[in-house]
Amino acid sequence: MTPDEYCQDKAAKSGSSFYYSFRFLPPIQRQAIIALYAFCREVDDTVDEISETDIARAKLEWWREEIQRTFKSEATHPVGKALEVALKNFDLHEEYFMEIIDGMAMDLDQFSYPEFKQLALYCHRAASVVGLLSVEIFGYKNRKTLKYAENLGMALQLTNIIRDVREDAERGRIYLPQDELQKFNISSDELLALKTSPELTALLEFQTQRAKEYYRIAMDNLPKEDRYSQRTGLIMSAIYEATLDEIVKDNFQVMKHRVSLTPIRKLWIAWRTARREKKAHKS
Repeated sequence: MTPDEYCQDKAAKSGSSFYYSFRFLPPIQRQAIIALYAFCREVDDTVDEISETDIARAKLEWWREEIQRTFKSEATHPVGKALEVALKNFDLHEEYFMEIIDGMAMDLDQFSYPEFKQLALYCHRAASVVGLLSVEIFGYKNRKTLKYAENLGMALQLTNIIRDVREDAERGRIYLPQDELQKFNISSDELLALKTSPELTALLEFQTQRAKEYYRIAMDNLPKEDRYSQRTGLIMSAIYEATLDEIVKDNFQVMKHRVSLTPIRKLWIAWRTARREKKAHKS
């Protein structure tokens, strides 16, 4: 299996919405974004799948060293070798990869966040930085597009947090800020016990409005001249916002079941968004 095949397999098996947005890219961009996504999956899986904290921490340190090797064209892992190819084609900054690892490391040290300020740092490292790297791969003319990428990353990560409240609680993690839990009269113990309540519904409505505001800010910062080059991010936004809308329609029953779109619906949203942007670009 070649490094690119390894990354492709990693991306396809994840079942993530990201994979559907990659299908509409030219080969060079597709290779780079799939390599980036495979890296994100590797470090994320390190935290989620390795139960011993010391081992997970050591694995993340190994990935820091592998990124350093990758930027010296000395990668040893298939993902690193695929990223070496991407680095020849795009201006990707080493410190951004390190920030992503920093975000994953936060999951080893923090199981809750006192205020949104601390959560925002986590979202920046785990998602916004990925957006900034993606923008370099997709290409842009206006630096305002970087602001779009940063805010879209926040929106996507907040959507994940709303969708995955139960899954995270089962791992002993609470991403909803503690001061906001108190504001809505919800205890951490209630979340960890997977209890649903009108108070939790109200809190998730509040979180949804915050996520929607980040989507709005992102789109307000996307210049017209960069919309077509950033169509992959627009596909992601459309899929994630549709997921968020389904959670709202389901009255925020996230403690009872995970809300997700079917693969065919994700593909349809991706095709529809790509087609719309292509028509707008040509007009």
